Amino acid sequence: MERHGSVIQVKLAQLETYKKYHAAVWPEVLDMIRKCNIRNYSIYYKDGYLFSYFEYIGADYQADMEKMAADPKTQEWWAIMKPIQTPLPTRAKGEWWAEMEEVFHTD
Repeated sequence: MERHGSVIQVKLAQLETYKKYHAAVWPEVLDMIRKCNIRNYSIYYKDGYLFSYFEYIGADYQADMEKMAADPKTQEWWAIMKPIQTPLPTRAKGEWWAEMEEVFHTD
């Protein structure tokens, strides 16, 4: 199992829209998240930033992320979410949400 944390900014004028959508995530999007071996997925908000955490239980993270990106319903969801978000200028090439380095963990 791999733990993943990432961060992005949210446009404050659209924060309530973002929250509204995430209070009722489309079932097809949730199903694709599960099919791509993501579990224990959470998104937190603070001072204009969104922080996401999830656990990946699969064997090929890149392939699962490509599978998710190719899904038409996920693409439709992302088309709504992307204009609400502002990616960090320091993100790695190809990232939308900036992957974070885990510096501590305990069970």
